Amino acid sequence: MKIFNTMTRMKEEFVPMEEGKVKMYACGPTVYNYFHLGNARPFVTFDTLRRYLEYRGYEVTFCQNFTDIDDKMINRANQEGITIKELADRYIAEYYKDADALGIKRPTFQPRATETMDEIIALISDLVEKGYAYQIEDGVYYDVTKFKDYGKLSHYNLEDLQAGGGERGASYEGKKNPADFAIWKAKKEGEPFWSSPWGDGRPGWHIECSAMNRKYLGKTIDIHGGGQDLIFPHHENEIAQSEAANGCTFSRYWMHNAFVNVDNEKMSKSLGNFFTVRDIVEKFPYEVIRFFILSGHYRMPINFSDELLKSAQNGLDRISTAVETSDFLLNHQEEAGLVPNADASAELSGAVSEAKASFIANMDDDMNTADAITSVYSLVRVLNTHLTAKDVSAADIKVAADMICELMNVLGLDIRAILNKDSGIPSEVMDLVNQRVEAKKNKDFARADALRDQVSEMGYQIKDTPQGPQVTKK
Repeated sequence: MKIFNTMTRMKEEFVPMEEGKVKMYACGPTVYNYFHLGNARPFVTFDTLRRYLEYRGYEVTFCQNFTDIDDKMINRANQEGITIKELADRYIAEYYKDADALGIKRPTFQPRATETMDEIIALISDLVEKGYAYQIEDGVYYDVTKFKDYGKLSHYNLEDLQAGGGERGASYEGKKNPADFAIWKAKKEGEPFWSSPWGDGRPGWHIECSAMNRKYLGKTIDIHGGGQDLIFPHHENEIAQSEAANGCTFSRYWMHNAFVNVDNEKMSKSLGNFFTVRDIVEKFPYEVIRFFILSGHYRMPINFSDELLKSAQNGLDRISTAVETSDFLLNHQEEAGLVPNADASAELSGAVSEAKASFIANMDDDMNTADAITSVYSLVRVLNTHLTAKDVSAADIKVAADMICELMNVLGLDIRAILNKDSGIPSEVMDLVNQRVEAKKNKDFARADALRDQVSEMGYQIKDTPQGPQVTKK
């Protein structure tokens, strides 16, 4: 498998530190609101990477954090007159509702920053003792000039950073260098605080991830992931902190997903084109959102619009319908009238093998989910041809449908679960379907057509097959 490593800006062969095992970290949400589509992209991307590594036989230890203490958390909690913990508890619960529905597996570890305070303080102590950090009135700062490789991930030159590099844009007087960043912030009125050797206060944003990485995965990890916006300053600062404190490489591979645009403009609150996942599911199911995210390569920007979501829904429906039709035929084999022949069976069998090989080759090429989905479409096309011709055996159909489900499961999309979720046809719809069957028997085709239209108006469609009417949600 090859991965594009942000550090080297090259695709590199992925070789884990320990054969058969992968240690992986991805930055999680700041839990002061529902997460938006831009957040969902890295959550889905790195969940898919984990799933694929597991599919290929790796034992993956995956850590994704919750940032539950920072300026946004404090401001929101103060606005609502509740504690930081109450705010975090609420939105962590809401995170899981959306993440579970998106098919995002629970990480091996999902720690909160506020529950890792001892490790944060220990890491800061290491940096102070080694001369990489210093204390002033506002707190403790990391001295970027002491880390000779500062800027190696973002490829920024330290001289060009003299006006930036602060804690999410924050700037404090008394720093040795303008690019120095806070790793411990002195207590302020109205803010939560913890005791430390440098006085009461709270951690800076960047130090939290370094400490959680070291606690749960160790000093060196295989893969660190996140959104492109985190390359600088967050991930750059994580490297500086972790490598200075631990004296070794922090992460061997760095992976970053590109942005989500909305109608060809970057999503932002100021432009009014900011959508939470909770907003989007009022129009489109969670599985369609996941499929949409994976329909583009993770390093390429994706454009969000209702039209593109509808296109993703149509694509996912196409795959689901092939499996649904296969399962319907398998459940009605006696009436199906299958007349298999050797050439057709060989063609379908070859398409199954080719789809799996092509899917793996695409995923091995820097997790190219877009082309991996194309591999699935190719199998769907061949399968549909033989379902119509009925020139393959039930066993052939089952192998092909099961392969489609296997590959889609790697992408976090359980096709049969999606079908089962949507298969609850209301009794009033089935009553109309049964009336239509009687109307057709009586050759009352005008009434049969009217009943079909009535079913369609209720959001369902009827497909007539030799085994009887097949009813699906539109």
